Amino acid sequence: MTTTLIRNAELVVAWDGSAKAHTYMPDADVAFADGTLTFVGRGYEGAAETVVDGRGLMVMPGLVNIHSHPSSEPLNKGFLDEIGSPGLYNSSLYEYMPIFRADAEAVPHCVRVALSELLLSGVTTLADLSMAHPGWLDLLAEAGMRVCVAPMFRSARWYTRNGHVVEYEWDEKAGEKAMEEALRLIERAEQHECGRLFGMVVPAQIDTCSAGLLKESRQEANARGLSWQIHAAQSVVEFHEITRRHGMTPIGWLDSMGLLGERAIIGHGIFLDDHPSTRWHTETDLKRLAETGTTVAHCPTVFARRGIAMKDLGRYVRSGVNMGIGTDTYPHNMLDEMRLAAHIARTQAGNPRTMTTTDLFNAATIGGATALGRDDIGRLAVGCKADFSLVDITHPMIRPAYDPVRSLIYAAGDRALKALYVDGNKVVEDGEVLTMDYRQAAAHLHEAQKRVVGRVPQQDWAHRSAEKIAPPTFHWS
Repeated sequence: MTTTLIRNAELVVAWDGSAKAHTYMPDADVAFADGTLTFVGRGYEGAAETVVDGRGLMVMPGLVNIHSHPSSEPLNKGFLDEIGSPGLYNSSLYEYMPIFRADAEAVPHCVRVALSELLLSGVTTLADLSMAHPGWLDLLAEAGMRVCVAPMFRSARWYTRNGHVVEYEWDEKAGEKAMEEALRLIERAEQHECGRLFGMVVPAQIDTCSAGLLKESRQEANARGLSWQIHAAQSVVEFHEITRRHGMTPIGWLDSMGLLGERAIIGHGIFLDDHPSTRWHTETDLKRLAETGTTVAHCPTVFARRGIAMKDLGRYVRSGVNMGIGTDTYPHNMLDEMRLAAHIARTQAGNPRTMTTTDLFNAATIGGATALGRDDIGRLAVGCKADFSLVDITHPMIRPAYDPVRSLIYAAGDRALKALYVDGNKVVEDGEVLTMDYRQAAAHLHEAQKRVVGRVPQQDWAHRSAEKIAPPTFHWS
């Protein structure tokens, strides 16, 4: 067993087990071997084959991202920044996202770009919610990241023929078959030789899944000891569709079927019964989430682009809801997502005291770990996985360093991240991903986007060009 020691780190964000909280520990040592932390504290006296000088560095737990779509979102850069369907409450889900889809050749490049960006921003564990694609598991293993493989399945697809009405094409047998395939893929992931892949059961969206598929998938998740996640309360359209079908809110309907609870994750969870855009005759959704121990995966960027926001992160935390953070869209930068989450919460609440940086950091670490059923990630303690980042707290954008984590989130961002380790292996050093070629993948993606642009008129219901749908910032002359 080979031991690596980070000696005399200027600061360690260590886990205080008695207080069940992160704590600042200055002048401390961190040792690890075989992918596991063996010492977190002061005065390490054991042997170490490799010693890293910790002066000027902060050792910080790896961030846990519980909601992301690496196989599709990177290609949308430049397309979806400013558009949403005016007839569908500014959502881009139904009219625009289906026409800007990566082809099979582009998918691996999408994944490499997204995972590179995530690693560069301190993410060591990711929930990858994607439709299954060839070579997926080996691609995730290549990145060196710890990944919760979450193949999505559904009973129906949505579409619009006019930009203001959403329709659904149902095939429940196909949904059941897709779930069976997803479960087999999860089994293969958990047996993968890299040892860093595990699974989650994900019926894609509440409005595209039958009640039977939802119940059966939750039963499978429970039987296998897996987390379960669904997109729900993510659009005004969806809220109205579920209340029309069932006379209950999305959260209320899930609760009525016994689907909320620990290890259940609601992707987005914005449009509750007391949200100003979806006022309902009840005000029980937030309480239901808290009392059942359900997690909400908060991804503010994709909604803020369209003038949509949760009301608000601090309110959910104070109500007792377990919160996690995700990067639903590009850029896949977890630190940027965290900063925006704080700013959106405070502006929506009209109150800078609605939430603290402690709340935010907890959501991005232990909140996400709890949602995934893991007590060995998202914290630095003996016996936990050696998943952590080294942050340069001498970086001019962190200094003056009165509160280094706060300065990292609100000022320096990923520019101060010196190195990243997953399972004890270094995967980022000095702003470069060591496991995959980020620049090459981005170059391939640039070419793939040109192919997508050419197909847009055939995919769009109104046969518009990409430039018509998403006009460029300036005229091309």
